[in-house]
Amino acid sequence: MVLIRIITLGTVLILSACSDNAEPQFKSLETTSAVSQPIRFALVSAPVTLSPLYATDATSVRINRLLYQRLVDFAVDGHPIPSLASWQRINLRHYRFTLKLDEYAQLPRFHHNKELTAQDVKASYQAVLDKKNASPHRKSLAHIERMDVLDKRTIDFYLSRDDALFPAFLVIGIMPKDLLKTHHPFNTQPVGSGDFVFSQWPFEGQLFLRRRSDKQLFEFLKVKDPTLRVLKLLRGEVDIVQNNLPPEHIQFLQKRAEDKTNPLLFLTKKGANYSYLGFNLQDKDTGSLLLRQAIAYALDRDKIIRYALGNAAQKAEGFFPEYHWLGSALMPYDFQQKKAIALMHQLGYSEKKRLSLSYKTSSDPFRIRIASIIQSQLKAVFIDVDIRSYDWGTFYGDIKKGHFQMYSLTWVGINTPDIFRYVFHSDSIPPTGANRGRLLNASIDQLIEQAEQEQDMAHYVQNYQRLQKKIQQVLPYVSLWYEDNIAFLRRDIIGYEVSANGNYDALHFVSRQTATH
Repeated sequence: MVLIRIITLGTVLILSACSDNAEPQFKSLETTSAVSQPIRFALVSAPVTLSPLYATDATSVRINRLLYQRLVDFAVDGHPIPSLASWQRINLRHYRFTLKLDEYAQLPRFHHNKELTAQDVKASYQAVLDKKNASPHRKSLAHIERMDVLDKRTIDFYLSRDDALFPAFLVIGIMPKDLLKTHHPFNTQPVGSGDFVFSQWPFEGQLFLRRRSDKQLFEFLKVKDPTLRVLKLLRGEVDIVQNNLPPEHIQFLQKRAEDKTNPLLFLTKKGANYSYLGFNLQDKDTGSLLLRQAIAYALDRDKIIRYALGNAAQKAEGFFPEYHWLGSALMPYDFQQKKAIALMHQLGYSEKKRLSLSYKTSSDPFRIRIASIIQSQLKAVFIDVDIRSYDWGTFYGDIKKGHFQMYSLTWVGINTPDIFRYVFHSDSIPPTGANRGRLLNASIDQLIEQAEQEQDMAHYVQNYQRLQKKIQQVLPYVSLWYEDNIAFLRRDIIGYEVSANGNYDALHFVSRQTATH
């Protein structure tokens, strides 16, 4: 059956690739030279914002990483490492950061050619902390008591409480102080110091950035439908397609890539991005722990991973994979349909008295397919699921407002334990955080606060392990999986690699190979 689907898809793709009318054409800005010819990257959803103050969706975060530099980044195992600056811990409430110089002993420069100094660092974090800006990142940095600039390169952070992991929180892109003063519209006209400069954003689904080092133009195109993304790749209308493809598309493209005469390459890497089911905990139905447990036991994640994800994922039980320094062995909610049915009976439901739930997801066809499989599996335990799919903006807006019973999303690039406060603390209900399910649990609040105050790193990790076990018991999320990251690209694109968190950082190094005769 799978083989038939692949052959059928291949036929459709080949026929469609011959049609000039299969998909409206996007107009590129410049195509007159090898450097100015854009490298085109297909996106499932467009970025919501180009400002580091507000970027929370995956595409915005990934694009912002290209435009802005950060004081701190992360190693593969999640430990913080220097990026723009190195640091010294004076004590657990006092950290000193020193901006690094380039090979010419110069400080970095912003895109409008102003030098990036410690004053800009201070202004950027003041903007995050300013309540009037309503930055969703404010909560994780609220314990910054003051910042003292010592000289152009050096800034001291003073904290209101001990924090052994404070540097890991300083990942906001640095913005220029002079433009922050004038309320510059960074949302749509970003000015950072990264290797990519804003060029144009003609409309929501087409964004142009230029790489500073060699003036190479990059075009980011929103192509929501996976079949159309594949068609554009085959026709050479896009150069890179990453993730969000159903298994039959992946298998079809893999077969093409195996043929060395075909102009496609295939790349893959184990993923760390955490997919989950979220619940409205203030809802009369999904607020029930027994119901959430029934849903967890009713899901056959092994089958979903095998047949819907093409074995390109690993089951998850919490935010962090085991290799992460915060990874913890948690009680798994493996598929136990009989147990799920028993819990539903306990709640008073049966084949004659079924429960109806609404499930919100994006209008991406692949995500709708996953929702449909979950719908089918829950039907066997007396739960009828009404799938409601929306464009990304509407869907994401509803989730932040708490307008849902159940939804699915993926957390991207999680490295630090502040995610627990941001997502599960009672003080983090949007817009001040991402407690979208409205979890109000005093025990979890207390565990978060105790873990944050720990000074000894061994005890620090133990406290977060206890917290994760408590969260697993309360079950505000049902963990799904960590999806592998895959990419298909035109064979003339060289230097690209996929990362564990799906970032676009490899675009710093890619180029288009010039044809030789």
